[in-house]
Amino acid sequence: MPALPERSLTVARRKASAEASRTINVGQGPLCYRLQRSSRRTIGLTIDRHGLRVRAPQRASLEEIEAAILDHGQWITKKLEESRTNPPTEPLRIVDGTRLPLLGRSVTVRCARGDNRWLWNWHSSGPTLTLCPRSSEAVSCLLEQALRAQARERFTERLALYAALLGVAAPRLSLSAARTRWGSCSLRSGIRLNWRLIHFPLDVVDYVVAHELAHLQEMNHSPRFWSIVAQLYPGYRDARAELKRLAGACPHW
Repeated sequence: MPALPERSLTVARRKASAEASRTINVGQGPLCYRLQRSSRRTIGLTIDRHGLRVRAPQRASLEEIEAAILDHGQWITKKLEESRTNPPTEPLRIVDGTRLPLLGRSVTVRCARGDNRWLWNWHSSGPTLTLCPRSSEAVSCLLEQALRAQARERFTERLALYAALLGVAAPRLSLSAARTRWGSCSLRSGIRLNWRLIHFPLDVVDYVVAHELAHLQEMNHSPRFWSIVAQLYPGYRDARAELKRLAGACPHW
């Protein structure tokens, strides 16, 4: 068998290391995880229906990766236990008449052939979202685009409201699609909110907005941080508990 060129060998090695199953001892026993290499700059840990997935930069050593796992061992164990006791919901099949939660209400999805557009209709009986995909394969993508657009509009409003209460200019907003994180804050790049929050009641959205805005003044979870959250949103404890309760039932497709 002829030898592969050096470039082909490099590509093959990268593909082989794209995702590999490994085992590490965490706490009281072995933990299996999937390791995926990418061009990202930091090591990321996520829990999905298959268990722990680790995304790491190409340059990160195995020692660095497993040190990160051990540093977050308690969090990983907790999330895996939550995943076992609260298994994720089954993926939704998006068809004409599908109903989805939207800011504490229910939206009815209507499907009609078209040119990849969507249309929101707001009725007293409840909102309707009409999707007009070019093909049935485009329905899911079009639905996410429509919900993201709605999320950006609503979240921008809530950020402006709570930023004014805090006495700061509304920071830049970007949307994320993280599976285990609802928001993040950076003094440099602004606030990121998970677009899937659009499925939850407005009090939950407001809690996450207040939480991330409070980080503009306290980049930690100290007592002072929580006092800022309480000033912005006095009912944050109930909203935080509701977020934890609803998280496992967040629809996906």
